[in-house]
Amino acid sequence: MLSLIRIIQIYVVQGILCVFFLFLAVKIITRQKKKLNYIFSAFYISEAIGLIINFIYAPLENEVIVKGLNFLTNFFSFYAVIFLLLFIILLYKTEKAFEPKKQIILILTTGIIYFCMLFIAIIPELGVEMTEANQFTPYWGWLFFLYVSSITTIFSTIPTLYYIWKIFNSFKDETVRGRWRFFFGGVIFLYLLLYSIFIRNTFFPGTILSTILSLFGLVFSICGAIFIYYGVGRQLD
Repeated sequence: MLSLIRIIQIYVVQGILCVFFLFLAVKIITRQKKKLNYIFSAFYISEAIGLIINFIYAPLENEVIVKGLNFLTNFFSFYAVIFLLLFIILLYKTEKAFEPKKQIILILTTGIIYFCMLFIAIIPELGVEMTEANQFTPYWGWLFFLYVSSITTIFSTIPTLYYIWKIFNSFKDETVRGRWRFFFGGVIFLYLLLYSIFIRNTFFPGTILSTILSLFGLVFSICGAIFIYYGVGRQLD
């Protein structure tokens, strides 16, 4: 049976996020149906899929099913940032310079790298522990923590912030630079959310501090989603 802490984390905090992400995805797609909009909305949709899978497995008690669905939750939630990176690269280089072949290579390569989380997750004590004894709360081992945080930093955080900074410096119009500051701030909030999840699941799973970090995560994610949408999403015409 789910504890009150997990109910708050999953169905209150993450429930709000899921609805919010889907709302922004629909807003972006309906604004104009073009490739750049679809890629940008894929970031929000992937995050929402991860949350929806989490809603499904949270009350289950079959260890194999829970671990499998937890992996899918992690995959869609963490892999989502690659769509944000691709969106930013296309803004910087244009699709002609960063041709579809390179886009597919980026998506597939990073997808395989993130999928390899599975092989780390199943290593006893070093991967992800989810048992009936701990109410199926995910406990991350140090190896899984290092793997996920490292690939996110190398393949997402660093290149994303690099290209955002390059684009910002290329703008001369102060209005555009102001919007881009919002976008930059939104992305920083997003990464604060991701790393807070990494820290929470590794060092404070199933504790009151974990709930507090979840509430901070709610603030980070809502601020991040709003700032990103206000900075760039509203201008996708």
